[in-house]
Amino acid sequence: MRLSTVVRSIGLTVSNAVRLGLDPGAVPDPPLRLARRVGRGDYRSVGEDLRRIVIDRAGLRPFDRILDIGCGVGRLAAPLTRYLTEGTYEGFDIDAALVDWCRTNITRRYPRFRFRHVDVQSGHYNPSGASAAAAFEFPYEPASFTFVVATSLFTHLVTADAENYLRQAARVLTRGGTLVATFFLLDEESEALMAGGRARFDFPPVPSEDPRPGDAARVHRALRTDKPEAAVAYPSEWLRRALVSAGFSGDIRIAEGSWCGRSETLTYQDVVIARKA
Repeated sequence: MRLSTVVRSIGLTVSNAVRLGLDPGAVPDPPLRLARRVGRGDYRSVGEDLRRIVIDRAGLRPFDRILDIGCGVGRLAAPLTRYLTEGTYEGFDIDAALVDWCRTNITRRYPRFRFRHVDVQSGHYNPSGASAAAAFEFPYEPASFTFVVATSLFTHLVTADAENYLRQAARVLTRGGTLVATFFLLDEESEALMAGGRARFDFPPVPSEDPRPGDAARVHRALRTDKPEAAVAYPSEWLRRALVSAGFSGDIRIAEGSWCGRSETLTYQDVVIARKA
């Protein structure tokens, strides 16, 4: 282990001890080995950004019933623990270690926040999963939630999987319920920025010899032949059609992200807000 990692881990342990000493109801930061499974961003700052998006932009209310698809290590759950005073939170993820940490460190303090492990296949995160993502049914009854959130999830789903997850999100939402999801979206501007070398990711057009006819997904150039789910982008127009087909209204809001080189954006990925028809 690198010395810098050891120092950060020690600092994290001290910080958590101080935080819990001052506020026993606080959610501690997860260990670095777990936090890094869901990205390199700072646990608390990313969580606060997500909290602001779902409340200020999408209208989450303290009494809503929220489902967090791919909840990871609770980056969104932690800052919502004191906001959902009357509502409930359910999250599921394919990483059992992250779910266990959330149960121990969030559910024990806030019983209305519950977490579930699902063994769904992912070429990047869980290649030996028991259930195919394209056929997976969310383990909840229809119309169970007023809000569904999926952050940095559809950026790891190929087309058939993404279409199924949109259908499942609509199924478990109440009429008029809200979906908040993040994507890498392709349009004229993001294509131009990629061509100009401004983007962190490069999603070139699918070659004609690609064995996936009709697949809308475009994967990062460096990952095309090795674990394509590591970074996936979709054309904006495809997403609009897919949302309507899944059961959402055509009134879809998109807040563009900075991933392709834009400045003064809401967040890194493109944020999509849609309502169930």
